[in-house]
Amino acid sequence: MTAATGTSERAAGGGKPFGLVGRGEGVNDGSQAVDATDAGFAAFVEAGWGRYLWTASVLSGDRQHGEELLQECLVKLYSRWRQVVRNGDPHAYLRRMLINGNVSSWRRWRREWPVAQAPDLPDVRADLPEPEDALRRAIRALPRQQRAVIILRYFEDLTEKDAAAVLGCSVGALKSTHSRALAKLRETTGAEGIRV
Repeated sequence: MTAATGTSERAAGGGKPFGLVGRGEGVNDGSQAVDATDAGFAAFVEAGWGRYLWTASVLSGDRQHGEELLQECLVKLYSRWRQVVRNGDPHAYLRRMLINGNVSSWRRWRREWPVAQAPDLPDVRADLPEPEDALRRAIRALPRQQRAVIILRYFEDLTEKDAAAVLGCSVGALKSTHSRALAKLRETTGAEGIRV
């Protein structure tokens, strides 16, 4: 994505690329205190649901798997809520859980034998506003680490330092992975006329 293209897409979408705006816009980014009670957890989920559903959906490839991933992570987060709030930023913790949970589900899926969807079932992915199909396919085709870097940098709008912290790597390693991911996206989408 070029700087000019990214700016115009973000301006049209209120900060989200491709004009996507989730219910979680403007959620607490960790700079505000989070309540360690059950009510605080409910408020955290309510404020961030749209944002994290979108992130989980892009990570996993479709809305249905994204919802499952997010719900599994929220159940685990709830069981540790007080400790997570006491020890740090629950937003960063949830982002890390989403990435780890997606890797775990990908590993489980690798051992299964997927079959085509039955023709009488509706396509649940049709309701999810997603980027252009070619770009979405290109992002999904990236290796998991490169996909995670692209999602954290462009869809979650994290700085290099914050994204590196979420992924548990150095800023230099993140930059290298980011560079390889962008090169792969440019190579993949260039033939289809999409500028990255």
